[in-house]
Amino acid sequence: MLQPDSALVNEWFPVMAADRLGAEPQAVELLGVRIAVFRMGGKIRAFRDLCIHRGVPLSMGRVEGNRLVCAYHGWSYNDCGQCVRIPAQPAYKAIPEKAKAQAFRCTEQEGLIWVSLGEPSGSPLSLGEFESAAFRKVHCDPYPVQAAGPRVVENFLDVSHLMFVHEGLLGDPEAAEINDHRVRREEGILVSDEIEVYQSDGDGTGQGIVNRYIYKVLGPFAAWLEKRDSVNPGHAFGLLLAVNPHSERHCTAFAVIYRNYDLDKPDEIFSSFQDRLIEQDKAIVEAQKPELLPLDLQAELHLVSDRIAIAYRQWLRELGVSFGTA
Repeated sequence: MLQPDSALVNEWFPVMAADRLGAEPQAVELLGVRIAVFRMGGKIRAFRDLCIHRGVPLSMGRVEGNRLVCAYHGWSYNDCGQCVRIPAQPAYKAIPEKAKAQAFRCTEQEGLIWVSLGEPSGSPLSLGEFESAAFRKVHCDPYPVQAAGPRVVENFLDVSHLMFVHEGLLGDPEAAEINDHRVRREEGILVSDEIEVYQSDGDGTGQGIVNRYIYKVLGPFAAWLEKRDSVNPGHAFGLLLAVNPHSERHCTAFAVIYRNYDLDKPDEIFSSFQDRLIEQDKAIVEAQKPELLPLDLQAELHLVSDRIAIAYRQWLRELGVSFGTA
């Protein structure tokens, strides 16, 4: 049985948008482990996607009341994963103790379903003021990417690519210089100083403005971008990126947009803008070599403008993350 990266086993990862989980179990993959996600008794459950009897995926089965029923021989599992009914066996016979499905910790937050393969501490995220009702949340469609998860996260943290990959949208090649900044560790996460960036269309509304960026690394595969501008000091924009690493070279990125302004404008303006940006980013990260993110800082050349990426790589190395890294 595949053993996931020990440095990541107790982390939370998003596996799907909560509104996409209907009445039927859904199959997802996390760190090379196949998982069946379903609702039972009004709660989300996550089992290893395997019936111990003959190896059929439990995601092929169905939920009946407070039981998940395997499609092959009708074995029924309760919400803890224990088998409670074997139709082919007489009712007076005891069900073997070994007849159980492995259950994983799962929860719902920010419109996403999160799963941990181990024993996580606390909730997946803490976004402060952005969790309040003052902010409109826009959930983008999941983005499948044929690249290592750490490459996707680092690209999100890379401010100096905005002027070239997203030219005319998030940056101007003639204003590419990055002001000096530092990255600090704060309550278990990485936080950057403010970085000023001129953007001709910073959020999809078509307004050219100088934005002040703050980046945060919330976890090995989750990052946050917060930006404000001096013209509209009360306006705040946040973007959550959380990655589900299916395998070392294939992942799905989830993005949630937060804003407290232009609430009368259609959310599709912001989500479609993000779609456009992700397509531009995908072309880059899917072409990067080596495919796995090098944690040895001598393997690639770094500049002062890469402080966030450097801090991210150092942190992954300290954590001992090997999945998606080299």
